[in-house]
Amino acid sequence: MGTSNEAFDAYFRHTTYDIRHTRRPTFLGRNSVTQATVPKRNPEPVHVAAAVLSDVNGRVLVSRRAGDAHQGGLWEFPGGKLDAGENVEAALHRELKEELGIAVVSARPLIRVPHDYADRSVLLDVWKVDSWRGEPRGLEGQEINWVATEALPERDFPAADVPIITAARLPECFAITPEPSAAFQQFLERLDTLTAQGVRLVQLRAHELDKDGFAALARAAIRICNANGAQLILNGDPMMAIAVGADGVHLTSARLKSLSSRPLNPSFWVGASCHDALELDHAARIGADFALLSPVKATPGHQGSPPLGWEGFRALADNARLPVYALGGLGPEDLESAWAHGAQGVAGIRGFWPED
Repeated sequence: MGTSNEAFDAYFRHTTYDIRHTRRPTFLGRNSVTQATVPKRNPEPVHVAAAVLSDVNGRVLVSRRAGDAHQGGLWEFPGGKLDAGENVEAALHRELKEELGIAVVSARPLIRVPHDYADRSVLLDVWKVDSWRGEPRGLEGQEINWVATEALPERDFPAADVPIITAARLPECFAITPEPSAAFQQFLERLDTLTAQGVRLVQLRAHELDKDGFAALARAAIRICNANGAQLILNGDPMMAIAVGADGVHLTSARLKSLSSRPLNPSFWVGASCHDALELDHAARIGADFALLSPVKATPGHQGSPPLGWEGFRALADNARLPVYALGGLGPEDLESAWAHGAQGVAGIRGFWPED
């Protein structure tokens, strides 16, 4: 198989690091405060540390806000405001100890969400926590529930939590297929290997095929992905995704710019290719679920586009309003760097596609 297997083996053995070291939901509250009662907004956002706690069954812990709190009565992810001079990791440890009675063992960054409400701005610094000591309890009298990730959209959350719900549902690795050769069987065998290894989200690219050929290949690819517990989205016409039974669509930057609204209903994934802040903002504005931001490193597929580098990627991802995958010369071995710089995870072709 080549080096791809080694990267996958390392990734699936260890996907978190020690915190000490280092589909679209409904929501309420966007218009819950009338203009007559809106106080002057503090120009400094309220900085919040929040946690997506995932148990061994893939469920996520949520709690209900007190009725008299901001966005009261809605569900949320546990956490709270940073104290003066406190960093995010320390705040996360403290808040989870105070709210739930647990001690965080390991975690990783998941997403940073800036959001403006009518009366205040918030910055949610969200970490994925999958190891802790103690049994979570509502120590402040709050109701807590363990919820399957696919059921999160059925709960009512504050508007700021929408990207967090999406991030909790998305995998860390997003594989993109190369253009298929005439040997479809070999292509499909490699797709079977890829998804059997554990990749859970795949983008099918086949720009050189005609409509009928693309549809036939997509249907065969969907059967393989379904058998291995993976989801397949199409790089192409959103209507084709519906016709063939795909799990969603990925928008090129050109198609993204042509749209003024989300092209598919919330039961489908909608991703978008982005290269700058304007495209990221437009993707969020039309209701895309996630973006691919590239190129992080120089690659043959992005000739003429200067690489962002990790710091350039972070500057854009930290201000995005949706989960962002890092793309461009990356593979599973880059996951920890990606997480440390604000990415949902990594996407790629060469770093994922099985070799001969």
